[in-house]
Amino acid sequence: MGVMGKDAVQDDFPSFALPVDTEHKATIMRPWYFARPHMPAFHLSWLAFFAAFVSTFAPAALLPVIRDNIDLTKTDLGNAGIAAVCGAIAARVAMGNFVDTYGPRFGIGLCIGLTAPAVYCIALCTNAAGFIISRLFIGFSLATFVACQFWCTSMFNTKVVGTANALAAGWGNMGGGFTHFLMPLVFDGIKASSSPAFLAWRWAFFVPASFQVLLTICIMAFTQDMPDGNYAALKKSNAMRKSSAWGTWKAAITNYRTWVMTLTYGYCFGVELTVDNVLPQYMYDNFHLDLHIAGLLAAIFGMMNLFSRPSGGYISDLVARKWGMRGRLWAMWIIQSLGGLFCLLLGLTSGSLGATMAILVIFSIFCQQSCGLSFGIVPFISKRSTGLVSGFVGSGGNVGGAVTQALFFTYLPISTAQGFLWMGVMTMGITLLYLTMYFPMWGGCFAAAKEGVSEEDYYLAEWTPEERAEGLHSASIKFAYESRSQRGWVKQAALNESKEAAAAGAINDSVKSINV
Repeated sequence: MGVMGKDAVQDDFPSFALPVDTEHKATIMRPWYFARPHMPAFHLSWLAFFAAFVSTFAPAALLPVIRDNIDLTKTDLGNAGIAAVCGAIAARVAMGNFVDTYGPRFGIGLCIGLTAPAVYCIALCTNAAGFIISRLFIGFSLATFVACQFWCTSMFNTKVVGTANALAAGWGNMGGGFTHFLMPLVFDGIKASSSPAFLAWRWAFFVPASFQVLLTICIMAFTQDMPDGNYAALKKSNAMRKSSAWGTWKAAITNYRTWVMTLTYGYCFGVELTVDNVLPQYMYDNFHLDLHIAGLLAAIFGMMNLFSRPSGGYISDLVARKWGMRGRLWAMWIIQSLGGLFCLLLGLTSGSLGATMAILVIFSIFCQQSCGLSFGIVPFISKRSTGLVSGFVGSGGNVGGAVTQALFFTYLPISTAQGFLWMGVMTMGITLLYLTMYFPMWGGCFAAAKEGVSEEDYYLAEWTPEERAEGLHSASIKFAYESRSQRGWVKQAALNESKEAAAAGAINDSVKSINV
């Protein structure tokens, strides 16, 4: 298989290196593969999100040094943490609309490239205002998450999309832990070369910024938007047709499932963002550790993403094989509730470093698994507005992070340990909203599917009769067919039995009529 040019459209079905479905999406997920076009998109999408996390939380990793150098107060630090996650709120919604229109390749490439200057510029900060503004603009890079998830959804079949999304997001989130290990190491290396501390931390930011520039070049040079080519080429060849922008927005904002997932994602991913922001300083101040040890212990939380978030996506796909979408919803509610419980327990162990670390590891597993489980559900909310729904849900994570950072770790007169406790309580409360999720063709946690409603009925309802007459809904038809996997083996077996019984009955009637 050759390399595709920017204007090429892939229309030779057998030429894909991986087995594919009717949409040319890969039906297997093998992270150690690098076959084009599916795997370069996967690997560079998670690396871009990883770089965004490294850059966004690099200031938190060096906070004890930076706060002393430019005289930051507790309120300044809290506002900077809020700014870091607020930057991506509107950016993620905008990214959702952008990737629906222009494709994930441009979305992720431009986002990671245009925020690199902000990472360089944080080295020039001399006061709180400059530091807060820099963190705000660096935080825009977290919008790469939306393009990352959209890209994986575009490249992988419904049976493995939960695993693909969770692997890409989990390995990307791992940057939040890796940066707590990397930045103190880079800082010490520069300081050891006879640079004073107030210059060493500034030069350290050139490492993540340069990594973003390198990734931008690789993304634009070696990837494509869809299995069949880039958006521009597909539209030019009429293989992809432009639909109404309002119709895309309407499909996202009028679907209540979008808003349930947006709120609940704020208390799995939003909790993770908050912990990434406050944990290094908490370890440093509460247990009186040096910067290296505090950073190393804080890094454990984020580094658990190596397997914890991917395992959440795998669990989602695994339970869906037998119980379909209802299995995904139950697993989501149980695991996120456990994450809230262990967050609460983290707040009760502030007197013991050993107990704190033990609870932190368990908390990180459930918290990050729930993030992976979330994006095992999101791709099925809407086919027409997949990117926009991902954008809203992703921005919900940042809103949740900003709210909890402001409430429990900045403005309320409570300790960080008490903040963890109340964040856990809030997580368990918000997570109850999952029990309201219902898909008419698959059911919900407590309700069975509505009789007579099919996947085609659900996804084609997003298109007007006029749009269907023009053939704009063709991608939704293919997706609806592939989404039958969400019925689960149990329901599918029952359907097959009823069909077999009906067929047997028809045969018996025919035999009787012949005998008569």
